[in-house]
Amino acid sequence: MTGENKLKHQRINEIEQYIRLNKHVSLNELCDKFEVSMNTIRRDVNEIVKNEAYKKVYGGVEFTGDYLLPFEDRNERASLEKEKIASRAANQINSGDVIFIDSGTTTQYIPDFLPLEIELTVLTNSLNIINKICRFPNVRLIIIGELYKRKTNSFVGIKNDSLVNKYNVHKAFMAATAASIEAGLTNSDNQEYYIKNLFVKKASVSYALLDYEKFGSAALVTYAQLNEIDVIITNKQLPNSYQSYMEENEITVLLP
Repeated sequence: MTGENKLKHQRINEIEQYIRLNKHVSLNELCDKFEVSMNTIRRDVNEIVKNEAYKKVYGGVEFTGDYLLPFEDRNERASLEKEKIASRAANQINSGDVIFIDSGTTTQYIPDFLPLEIELTVLTNSLNIINKICRFPNVRLIIIGELYKRKTNSFVGIKNDSLVNKYNVHKAFMAATAASIEAGLTNSDNQEYYIKNLFVKKASVSYALLDYEKFGSAALVTYAQLNEIDVIITNKQLPNSYQSYMEENEITVLLP
């Protein structure tokens, strides 16, 4: 990718984030905010609305939410930022911990930053995590879920919560499609709801791994309120309203 294309890609990502947080913005507002011409903004918006979560409206563009890209497509976007967040999460893991790693495009990188000889018990419903953890000689791996769901590369469905409740889960590392003060942590899959909700409640400390662009929107199902989370790991300082909420609810925010 040339330097010019990198700048364009970065700008489009930043415009997407801005639209997500503000829901509806005018083209003129985007021109002023990103200091580019109207023709450039129109071209960028044409790229953005290829994702059905965004829609052109008269004089502007809006974020409609709820549309979930296939796992492979989501995984290609902003992978470096996701890796930075996952690295910060891996630093919170200590030898001897019993942890849950949720299925997600950010959480999947956590094992990449763990020492190979670490001793852990890992519960997960993520196929990517399973494949990576298998190479750790001192990790006890417990698989959650009975049915493989290709779209999210995860296992879903448990008959009851007795399997989970018998383990003292120290830390849960959670993923989400979107997050907001009003809707909490949300995802677009009903089948994943129960597992996510269960581990947030079960873990002594729950972490949400969220890249900045996920804030300010909501997906189909709320599996936890933000104030049920102990630590949020993200890649950029949050807007003032979110910072105030985190302080009021004693939620720690960690940056890479």
